[in-house]
Amino acid sequence: MEKNRWLSVGDFAKLSRTTRDTLYHYDNLGLLSPMSRGENRYRYYSSRQLATVNVIRILQQLGMTLTEIKTLIKGRTPEQITEILANQVQNIDRAINGWVNARKLLLTLKGTIQSVSGVDEHAMAIQFLPAEAIIRGNLNDYSGGKTEYDNLHRFYNHMREGHPDLDLNYPVWGLFSEERVKRGDWNGPDRYYFYNPEGWDKRPAAFYAVGYTRGNYGQADELYNRLINYIAENNFEICGDAYEEYPLNEVSVSDDNYLVRLMITVREKPLPRARTAKRRL
Repeated sequence: MEKNRWLSVGDFAKLSRTTRDTLYHYDNLGLLSPMSRGENRYRYYSSRQLATVNVIRILQQLGMTLTEIKTLIKGRTPEQITEILANQVQNIDRAINGWVNARKLLLTLKGTIQSVSGVDEHAMAIQFLPAEAIIRGNLNDYSGGKTEYDNLHRFYNHMREGHPDLDLNYPVWGLFSEERVKRGDWNGPDRYYFYNPEGWDKRPAAFYAVGYTRGNYGQADELYNRLINYIAENNFEICGDAYEEYPLNEVSVSDDNYLVRLMITVREKPLPRARTAKRRL
């Protein structure tokens, strides 16, 4: 045997970026055997076998077992390999999309928590807020004794049916219509919504009266009353929806004493028209 035509197991391991033990294991499985053995029983490989090692490693990285790889390699055809690689590319794409969506979710949760960092929980203010991408559900239906939780389940079911690829792990908040807020009826939101970077709806850019309180879900009555009085006292009026959110909730606090943020769309009251006294001639 002309040894210069062959690679020792050590040299082959280096070239194939693997180890001696891995090559021994492949040999024992009948997956990849040396091209030749010397009189001293030393294993010798051909450089042509590097391509086979690369295929084995790629298929392992794609999640195939060595037994599956052995079956495939023994009777492989271009068509089989093409189909397997195409399926694995789809799996990789799904995994990438999953990680991308997970990153968006984590950034949204992080931003929500940071948005109330250092906030004065007793303060109220009129603030201009930029538009935010959200996804809104259909109008809630409270007929026939339906509850908020019934409508929340309906919201999730509607989203799953209409948008099966939509990530529904974002926190869900309550939207109350201008009419409901003005008449003091904030028992159960008109719609549910959540923030989403790809949201097709908008929480509009506008002035909002913003206030905070502590409590569990649905325990913001006192905040509504305080904020409505604050709006009137500062010469503003309600002109749009209210958004009830819980930026510190079960994700970030260990009890049910959540931080509630209420944002009511407002505008400055128009100045009264000056009245000109009429003189009688």
